[in-house]
Amino acid sequence: MSYENILFEIHDGVGVLTFNRPKVLNALNPQTLDEVADVISRAAREDAIRVLVLTGAGDKAFVAGADINEFLKFNTLSARYFAEKGQGIFFEIEQLPKPVIACVNGFALGGGCELAMACDFIYASEKARFGQPEINLGIIPGFGGTQRILRLIGRARAKELCMSGEMIDARQAKEIGLVAKVFPADQLFDETMKAARMLASKSPAGLRSIKKVIDCGSDIDLRSGCALEAEAFGVLFGTEDMREGVSAFLEKRKPQFKGSLTK
Repeated sequence: MSYENILFEIHDGVGVLTFNRPKVLNALNPQTLDEVADVISRAAREDAIRVLVLTGAGDKAFVAGADINEFLKFNTLSARYFAEKGQGIFFEIEQLPKPVIACVNGFALGGGCELAMACDFIYASEKARFGQPEINLGIIPGFGGTQRILRLIGRARAKELCMSGEMIDARQAKEIGLVAKVFPADQLFDETMKAARMLASKSPAGLRSIKKVIDCGSDIDLRSGCALEAEAFGVLFGTEDMREGVSAFLEKRKPQFKGSLTK
């Protein structure tokens, strides 16, 4: 599939997806969502892609939301379909058995904030801004924003941000647990890639298990979560990555993990 609205490259095991519509602040439209879905499908299949990084072209926006021009074409049914389509793709990002990092270089508003929250964690520029301003259009978030922001920052703060349409800066986002790390704008991408390459050197089977156990654990009780952890712990003892990791530790050398992330 050829891409018109995104760029995709692979460097040292790290896939970099760049939203490339800077004239409209990298806004999401149906075609862009289709292109993202294609990249996610590819990342799920290919062992050469160990980590995925999402970022935006230019220095103003990560993704400034859905393309508002598209909204004038929607009716009740087509709007619901658009929301369900976006939600489905964001679930694919969330459930990708590999680490996904949002490298937020500017505005992450509406669908852009929802997209970032679907990633495993967010690294942000000091210039980044986050928000769910849909209320100002007389609507609500449609790509899972109300549900993910609730789980990330708690009920009261989630209601405040979604009801007010308030925009917050990167430091505030970090303080409330939305963002993992904040960097100067000129260091963000390099620091994100440094972290991504570090993750790409880890055990693929171990990363897959950590992601699955933590994500599942947020929706079940503690005892069930611990049972899931114990099961995954045991399964990993049957992998080549476990044997390589232990051998490398005992031999005082760097492990060379080769396990598949797609199985």
